[in-house]
Amino acid sequence: MLFGQTSCTPNHPYPKSERAQPIFYSVYTEPPKHLDPAISYSSDEYAFLELVYEPPFQYHFLKRPYELEPLTATNIPVAEYYDDEGRLLSADVDMEQVEKVVYTIKIKEGIKYQNHPCFVKTEWPDEILNGVDRITDFHEVATRELKAIDYVNQIKRLADSRLPCPILPIMAKYIDGLDTFAGALVKDLEAERRRRSEEQGAAYNREQDERVNPIHLDLNAQPFPGVKLIDDYTYQIILKRPYPQILYWLAMPFFAPMPQEAIDFFEQGILRDKGITIDRYPLGTGPYRIEKYDPNLEYVFVANENFHDEYYPSTGEEGDREKGLLVDAGKKLPFLDKIIFKKEKESIPLWNKFLQGYYDTSGISKDSFGQAIQISTHGNVEASEFLKDRNISLLTSVSPSTMYVAFNMSDPVVGGYTEEQRNLRQAFSIAIDMEEYIQIFANGRGTSSQSPLPPGIFGYEKGKAGMNPVAYYWDEKSQNAKRREIDEARKLLAEAGYPNGKYKDGRPLEITFVNSWYSPALGPRIIWFEKQFKKLGVVMKNETSDYNRFREKIDQGSYQFTMWGWNADYPDPENFLFLLYGPNSREKYKGENTSNYDNPEFNRLFKKMETMPSGPERLEIIRKMKNILHKDSPWVGGLNPVAYGLFHEWYSNAKPNAMYRGALKFKRVDHVLREKKRKEWNQPRFWPVVLVVILLGLGTVPAIITIRRRGKATA
Repeated sequence: MLFGQTSCTPNHPYPKSERAQPIFYSVYTEPPKHLDPAISYSSDEYAFLELVYEPPFQYHFLKRPYELEPLTATNIPVAEYYDDEGRLLSADVDMEQVEKVVYTIKIKEGIKYQNHPCFVKTEWPDEILNGVDRITDFHEVATRELKAIDYVNQIKRLADSRLPCPILPIMAKYIDGLDTFAGALVKDLEAERRRRSEEQGAAYNREQDERVNPIHLDLNAQPFPGVKLIDDYTYQIILKRPYPQILYWLAMPFFAPMPQEAIDFFEQGILRDKGITIDRYPLGTGPYRIEKYDPNLEYVFVANENFHDEYYPSTGEEGDREKGLLVDAGKKLPFLDKIIFKKEKESIPLWNKFLQGYYDTSGISKDSFGQAIQISTHGNVEASEFLKDRNISLLTSVSPSTMYVAFNMSDPVVGGYTEEQRNLRQAFSIAIDMEEYIQIFANGRGTSSQSPLPPGIFGYEKGKAGMNPVAYYWDEKSQNAKRREIDEARKLLAEAGYPNGKYKDGRPLEITFVNSWYSPALGPRIIWFEKQFKKLGVVMKNETSDYNRFREKIDQGSYQFTMWGWNADYPDPENFLFLLYGPNSREKYKGENTSNYDNPEFNRLFKKMETMPSGPERLEIIRKMKNILHKDSPWVGGLNPVAYGLFHEWYSNAKPNAMYRGALKFKRVDHVLREKKRKEWNQPRFWPVVLVVILLGLGTVPAIITIRRRGKATA
């Protein structure tokens, strides 16, 4: 019976109830750390968040260059400029005269939230809460209309010190009074903690007390001039100075709405103690709502029954119609009933399931690259014949992103700004051969980065003009940048005080690499880094941990070097150069400056460049900034990836959108064709059963002969 079941039944991983539904299947390797829009700032988390939350704006799904369009807002607002006396200025005024900038945002009427117990009541009886293990255990749910106050609430939440908002240092520079408001909330929090401590005396345990009885901060108790509620459907954001990039930020989950009912509901101590929080169960007006939260198995999102009217775009860029990307023009979204993210830690099982039709799309790992890709006679990258036979298509796109090797500038050995410390990092910049890394670990899918700016972002320059002269030299014959020889790196290392990679007393210089590469498939990368330092006689020590612990080390600045990545939040050079702006230091200010780099001249130029329109003057400043970075070398290598994606013939509207990771509402699957192909590709094979039976039969023949012989001998 066991053999029959194992061999004759197709290995279908999904229940029959799912096979006749338009469900999209995807994967994740590590569960998201945060799903609270005030905290989350990671591309893997945004793949979940942007299914649920709706900021006022989004990027047009099809148009390139990327273009903002209203989502819940009625239009993209135009900035209003005011002088120090409150007089309205013309749009073409000298920006030096501007003392206040106002954006008035009007939202659409009739948008509703997903059904949720918080809209029934915000405080539930303990006897009910004690029987709840997940948000779907509540049997009473309701909804209400989206209001402008919900957007105001979320902006105020960014200032709550209990929520480590990574963009608070950035926004505090622009949003009027945000820093003062954040400080006032800290004082309110401390005052309540002192009151409780005095009331409870020696028995007071702050952590335990706040877990059972969370402190409720009144977000309206303190003045905050940076955000103003006008009416039920209108609010304003007031800036201290011009910052046109604020419109890009308003297309991110940080500025999605948060109803007060949800804040109050999730502050119930029993729920918090069970881990039922906004950080795990997002609540919004988006096309999907979370139905299942199981980090070690899967996340399930289902279509929001209350989703407002939104339609597939009717226009795109040139060539979209010919590619079939406008077939669904004008049709109501979303097309998918359900989205299931499965946890897959290893690439080979994922790849095999994709080939079997159990996943709808797939990236291409190093292990599967040879099976997936071929180079045509014209030198073009194409899907292999094997994939073409299954009508699997290849889609490539240049990613507005960068992967980089960062040194912690606050570390006493690898950090610092003396000439010797610069020489040390410059030596590493030459030794770490990113061209080799790209060929070995990315199958050539990318180019070595010469600055923080990737292709497609203003300020990126090709050829000699964009070359990093510290790690490369320009070869006139080939008209290409070539990596400097390792002897030059050894000379710099000696000038740094480490001849042959050793201290003066003969001890080897040791550098620690902090990472989350615990998967066996990533082990060779660690060995590769060891070899890069070994070329200089330097010993690389490795510290591998899970992703959450790795993030903690980076946040605390307790590392020497790491490899990190950044996907563009919006298509502007400020969004990459701010990764090295001193006041954005991760260790000091919880910002996105992972290397904790802080050069006063770079900071000065950044402040001048960040709000300028893109033109010759801005480009000249960016060049000066890149020269400073080349000399200081806080980042000593990196790559700009080219994304390769595969999708089955039943998956429609496949167009990468690096600015909008929640674009699954535009996607469609033909689940009937998919199930047909699954059956065709995964037919039960009976010959193994027959073979096993034959082998078992043959195996019994000698035993039967032996028994008969013994019987005769006994007789």
